[in-house]
Amino acid sequence: MFALLEPALTRRSPDGGGAVLVDGTLGAGGHTEYFLERLAGLHVVGIDRDTSAIGIASERLHRFGDRVEFHHNRYDEIESVVAATGRDEVDGVLLDLGVSSMQLDRAERGFAYAVDAPLDMRMNPDDELTAADVLNTYDHGSLARVLSEYGEERFAGKIASAVIRERAKEPFTTSGRLVELLYATIPAATRRTGGHPAKRTFQALRIEVNHELDSLRGVIPAALEVLAVGGRLAVMSYQSLEDRIVKRDFARAVENTTPAGLPVDLPGTAPRFSLVTRGAEQADAAERAANPRSAPVRIRAIERIAPNHPAGRGGGTADGRGAQ
Repeated sequence: MFALLEPALTRRSPDGGGAVLVDGTLGAGGHTEYFLERLAGLHVVGIDRDTSAIGIASERLHRFGDRVEFHHNRYDEIESVVAATGRDEVDGVLLDLGVSSMQLDRAERGFAYAVDAPLDMRMNPDDELTAADVLNTYDHGSLARVLSEYGEERFAGKIASAVIRERAKEPFTTSGRLVELLYATIPAATRRTGGHPAKRTFQALRIEVNHELDSLRGVIPAALEVLAVGGRLAVMSYQSLEDRIVKRDFARAVENTTPAGLPVDLPGTAPRFSLVTRGAEQADAAERAANPRSAPVRIRAIERIAPNHPAGRGGGTADGRGAQ
C-alpha cells in the first residue's frame, strides 16, 4: 500500500513535506502510523465514524502532534472534511474497507461470530439500527434480500424463514443463538466446504446495519474529486461486492468518452485519471502467512492526471486520446 501512494506523497519532497494524506478509515491508526513514521514531513487527516476508534488512534498517534488530525465523520463525507481543514485538494486518499482488528477483537461490538456477543455490529455506536433490529423486525422478503444481496448467501430464503420462526418464540439478542440457527439451517455438505456457515450472514448484517455499500458508492467519486493532479487514491477491498464497486468507478474515471474514430478528443471527454494498478493486486504467499487477514484483500489504485475540464476545452493527451 505504501508503495502505491508514496509517489504521490513525495512529489514535492522525499520526506513527504507539504503532502497531505486522508486516511478515510482511520480505525486504530495503524495505517496512519505507518505512513507518518516513514515520511517525516507528511500530514494526515484521519476520518472514522467510530468515536471509540478515534479515541484509540488519538492515543496511539499522540507522539506525532499536529502532523495528524482527527474527524468524526463517515468517509463519504470526505469533501466536507477536506474543506473543513481549509484545503481544496490533497495528495493521497487511503480507504481500507475491512472491519478493523480493533472492532473484531472487541467481543461486545458483535462483529465476530466466533464468540457469543450482543448482536450490535454498528461501526458508529450512535447509530440506531443494530443487527438484532434487522433480525427481529425485517419481514421475510427484506431479510432474504439482505442475506442474498450483501452476503451472497445461497440459502437466504431458508435462513430468513428460520429466523422468523425462531424470533416468534424469543427475539434474537446474541450472536451465539444466530450461529446455532445457521448451523442447523445450512446443509451439512455446504458447511464442510463453504467456510464458516455464519460468515456470509454476518457480513450481510454488518453491511446492512452500516449502509456500507451506499457509503462506498458515495466515497469513490468524492475522493477522486479532492485529489490534486498527481494525487492517488488506493482502496483495499475484502469481498467481491466492494471490489466490483471500486472496479466500476475506477473504470468510469479513466474512460475516454470521445466517440471512436475522431482524430482528437471532444471537449470534456478525455479522462482525468489513470489506473496505477492493472486489475487488483493481492498479498503474496509470504504476507498471507504472516498476516492471515490479508488473504482476501484486493488493492486498486488510481491517479489524477489532469484537472477538472475547463469549460469549452478538451483535455486530451498528446496522442489525441486519454489514458486507458
